[in-house]
Formats: sequence, C-alpha cells, structure tokens
Amino acid sequence: MKRKVPKTRLDYVELYAERLKSDPSIFEQQRMLIESQLESSRQVFRSMLGDGDDFEQRAREYLRKIGMI
Repeated sequence: MKRKVPKTRLDYVELYAERLKSDPSIFEQQRMLIESQLESSRQVFRSMLGDGDDFEQRAREYLRKIGMI
C-alpha cells in the first residue's frame, strides 16, 4: 500500500495519529521528551530565580523585564 505524501499541516497531524495508533511506543517517546524539557526548564528558572518564598515575585519581575507580561 502506497502512503499519501503529506502536503498540509493537517496531513502531518493525521499521519502522526495513524503512526501513534499503530505504534504506541511513539507516545512514550514523546512523553519522555516533554518531561525532560519540563525538568530542564525548571532547573533553568530555579538557577535564575531561586526556589524560595519570593520565587513568584522574582519570576514576575523577570517576565516584565523581557516584555512577557
């Protein structure tokens, strides 16, 4: 069976969903990647802003400084 070549973003989403149905290990790989990225982000922000009681205040100041809020 010849596969359709994805042309649009939706085609890629459909292709990914089909692959995910046929190979559940892909989901596990994605989950591990996302968890790794989250942990890395936590470590970066903790090193920049600390993790004490005033973390939230320092985070807001930082986000204001870079124009995010």
